Amino acid sequence: MATSNSSSIVSSTFYLTGIPGYEEFHHWISIPFCLFYIVGITGNCSILHIVRTDPRLHEPMYYFLAMLSLTDMAMSLPAMVSLFRVLWSISREIQFNICVVQMFLIHTFSFTESSVLLAMALDRYVAICHPLRYATILTPKLIAKIGIAALLRSAIPLIPLLVRLAFFPFCHSHVLSHSYCLHQDIIRLACADVRFNVIYGMVVITMLWGMDSLGILITYVFILHSVLRIASREGRFKALNTCASHICAVLILYVPMIGVSIVHRFAKHSSPFVHIFMAHIYLMVPPVLNPIIYSVKTKQIRQGIFHLICPHKINSAM
Repeated sequence: MATSNSSSIVSSTFYLTGIPGYEEFHHWISIPFCLFYIVGITGNCSILHIVRTDPRLHEPMYYFLAMLSLTDMAMSLPAMVSLFRVLWSISREIQFNICVVQMFLIHTFSFTESSVLLAMALDRYVAICHPLRYATILTPKLIAKIGIAALLRSAIPLIPLLVRLAFFPFCHSHVLSHSYCLHQDIIRLACADVRFNVIYGMVVITMLWGMDSLGILITYVFILHSVLRIASREGRFKALNTCASHICAVLILYVPMIGVSIVHRFAKHSSPFVHIFMAHIYLMVPPVLNPIIYSVKTKQIRQGIFHLICPHKINSAM
């Protein structure tokens, strides 16, 4: 009985997995991961600083971009901490409580990022289809409410899953498949009926990611319909070009997400390296590429970054 209690609930200790078969190279493997995360954090912090300090960027589009940067960092940082603990041979152990908190943060901000992308699609719709009412519809107060609603909408549905996890015994191997905690990975180790978690988890994913992706698709149908009514070819191109960065951000989130789902569902017996690689791509690519894309495609952000890097040259040019 004592053994059973020690292997369940709060006292449980799980063991994170690095890259199987390459343990002796973990320190070297950590270098590119570290560079990627530095690029991601630097890029997102730069965007936040530029949007905060430049009055010209106090517009709905850039407020939503700042939300996206915050969400990117919040989604990747919890995984980054445990990843480097494993790769730098500090510790593979993670307590149940910390594992559940990490899982909650990763899933919450993954769903939040999807909601923010939907909000950004609506922003583009209002800007293109109702340009004269853009500032009056998307007020700072409404944007703040959208951000809070996106966060609550993503966090609250996860609470039943966390409550159920607290009552599961874990009598199987306590070795997780990744260097961070995911819900589907934890329930795989439970010695209990996990059907509710599996079914409810699928419903949550369908309702949140599914509704967001459908909303983005419908929004772009309306945008395309409005753009095709513009008489000049140059005007149509200019209108669509304002959506290019957002479309890239949507693909950067959803393509790895779909890839991870396919690997988990249909390639369970494939090499562990494939699962681990896809899982890290899913969490690492959006925070790294989103700032780069918006810096390249958005003139104001690009100018702000040049001003951060070479403030004296910019001032002398002006």
